Amino acid sequence: MKRRTFLHGTGAALCAGLWGTKNLSAVERGNPVGGLRIDAGRLLNRNQNRSTMACTHGVVCASQPLAAQAGVDVLKSGGNAIDAAIAANAMLSLVEPMNCGPGGDLFAIVWDEKSQKLHGLNASGRSPYAWGLQDALNLGLKDIPPYSPLAWSVPGCVSGWQALHERFGKLKLEAIFGPVIRYAREGFPVSPIIAGDWPFESTKFPSLAETFMPGGKAPIFGEIFSNPDLAVFYESLLRDGLASFYRGDIAERMVKFSEANGGRFSRRDFEEHTADWVDPVSTNYRGYDVFELPPNGQGISALQILNMIETFDIGTLVPNSAEQLHLFIEAKKLAYEDRAVYYADRDKADVPVDWLISKAYGLERAKKIDPTRSAVQVAPGQFAPKSETIYLTAADGEGNMVSLIQSTYHGWGSHYVPDHLGFALQNRGELFALDAKHRNKLEPHKRPFHTIIPAFVLKDRQPVFSFGVMGGDFQPQGHAQVLMNWIDYGMSPQQAGEQPRIAHNGSSTPTGHTMERGGRVGCEPLIPESTRAALAAMGHEVSKGDDVFGGYQAIARLDGPLRYFGGSDPRKDGAAIGY
Repeated sequence: MKRRTFLHGTGAALCAGLWGTKNLSAVERGNPVGGLRIDAGRLLNRNQNRSTMACTHGVVCASQPLAAQAGVDVLKSGGNAIDAAIAANAMLSLVEPMNCGPGGDLFAIVWDEKSQKLHGLNASGRSPYAWGLQDALNLGLKDIPPYSPLAWSVPGCVSGWQALHERFGKLKLEAIFGPVIRYAREGFPVSPIIAGDWPFESTKFPSLAETFMPGGKAPIFGEIFSNPDLAVFYESLLRDGLASFYRGDIAERMVKFSEANGGRFSRRDFEEHTADWVDPVSTNYRGYDVFELPPNGQGISALQILNMIETFDIGTLVPNSAEQLHLFIEAKKLAYEDRAVYYADRDKADVPVDWLISKAYGLERAKKIDPTRSAVQVAPGQFAPKSETIYLTAADGEGNMVSLIQSTYHGWGSHYVPDHLGFALQNRGELFALDAKHRNKLEPHKRPFHTIIPAFVLKDRQPVFSFGVMGGDFQPQGHAQVLMNWIDYGMSPQQAGEQPRIAHNGSSTPTGHTMERGGRVGCEPLIPESTRAALAAMGHEVSKGDDVFGGYQAIARLDGPLRYFGGSDPRKDGAAIGY
């Protein structure tokens, strides 16, 4: 395939955290720390042509530099990519606590150099045994309230760390968690984008405020924040083992907190939790095998989008032109309509994964795309049976690579911190449907539909690209846009993430909501006005709203000799750090 030259001068506007730019002014709240100031407006158009990081021994890309550095330190001390990823994730739980932490879930794809294989990990939690559809209907619910104990599912993150470490880790846990424990006690200066994401209504969420807004005020950029409760929590994991989260004192404290606050957790919910190794699934896009994890997550919708847009010669179109973006938007609408109907926990529902990601089905769906006009209504395919999340990626000098994503779902999750443990519980259980006929309906001990998805790319059965784009519902859209930039337009790992992005919103959802009037297209500011006007002329409702455009990290790999090339999204505080 002919590689194309990157168009200089294009770039990506900043998205402050998972939930857009609405909190950007918060980085300058109150008095600056020690006279330190930052122009929040300039964060919206920072350097759009940062160099791709290149190295040979190892690299970690994360959304906060202290987390990336923690991972690199682990590599330098003899750890591998998996050890580094756990260390970076544990540090992000401290320095970016609104988006991740032990109270959330985790998914990963690991390239094991020794076996020359990809391994998928689903460490998402399940609903309580005492929480089912009839229980919700008896309360008169039409949707599960997001900021309540009813949205809790068992946190799977720590079981993910345990599974990764037991199967692939090299270092002892003390070496992995030691630095974050020290930072949690001593404190760290809050970085600018994360400072903008920090504020919440402290009076409405007292347990969250006690830990994360001491004194009733959110820390501002440059202010030192510490979390001694999190340090004590990590120390208990080192003392009693990672499994103690589910079968020890920590689990007991979370159950008691649940009982005191109207939740449905029991000891059985924690004791019977498991993280599961799964086989990643893939499609081939222009010679590259793109891998995602199967449902309960939404990763295969990225594969569905790629199967449809592969039928068009994207590389002949100008990057981010109306013609290219229109084809992508229409493919996204079709994929998300299937997502709304078919995606669910495969242990509880029939999910036709092979059919959904097949080339034949992709070709059939692509025929429904009008290259000149936006579809106002789309329908799911008819299957006929035969009878504001963090993303990080790490790689080491041995060739091991890991693509890892971890989240508490909404910013600050459910907004509840259990019994001074130093982290918020996720609200992922909000994503169940309250419809008895839906595959994703609320049931006891069931995994909800999930938005967080890691990705990996092989070419000729060898690893070439580990990447992800955090951002809730947006993530498959981000994956597809990045891959078009990298494969169709020949951009570097850094450039592929810096390009301005669009986000189509309003598709039908796995919770039962349906698309109206074709949805809405949000554009980052550096999408030209002429492109927005052309999309509108095709029938799209276009806005420059407060949308989610994700946060990207990536590592590309070349062999002979082994080299890594890291990219980190300017929409975040993060960095690609290698050596």
